[in-house]
Amino acid sequence: MIYVEDELIKLNGVVLPGLVKSIEVIETAKVDEQEVEGSATKPKQATGYEDAKVNIELIIDDTPSQTKYQRYATLRAIFRSPGQSVPQPIPIISEDTAAHGVEKVIFKKLSHKGENKRGQLTATLELWEYIPQTITAKSGSSSGSGKSGSGKSGGGAASNLKAGYKSYLSNGRGKSPARDDADATAAMNKVTAMPY
Repeated sequence: MIYVEDELIKLNGVVLPGLVKSIEVIETAKVDEQEVEGSATKPKQATGYEDAKVNIELIIDDTPSQTKYQRYATLRAIFRSPGQSVPQPIPIISEDTAAHGVEKVIFKKLSHKGENKRGQLTATLELWEYIPQTITAKSGSSSGSGKSGSGKSGGGAASNLKAGYKSYLSNGRGKSPARDDADATAAMNKVTAMPY
């Protein structure tokens, strides 16, 4: 089998090194099966679509200017650049992914396998389609940031208290036995003298 080095697959603006052995794009639907008592069949309910999966297999050889490991390092830099702690969505350019409408992916998995007799590396890339989620924020009624309450707690929460509880908070509820109008030293002496 003869492979031609494909320069039409770009990941994050970088042409993938090596020969493309295979590229597979998988799209699936989300389907829930329900258990119905007394029925032999399970009714199925379609609930949406899964993100597409893209699997690419490359054969990486030595070239006059680079070793196979230097070429593989290019893939590693796309997968995880130095200092990167979380995978980022990256653009993909390929006829196969374009046919499925996949424009951005998350680089999910990178692996390689060396073959002694051939002196080649077989690299496998697993990519998942990235579809950004738009979250719309709703304005809240009273978050306490712009309003001030009339109670001692000083926020919007005090205005939600019942009248009986407000009077309980504002009336004299007694004093701490440690404080009782004493200075700090005397208060600490009373606290240490208390039984546990």
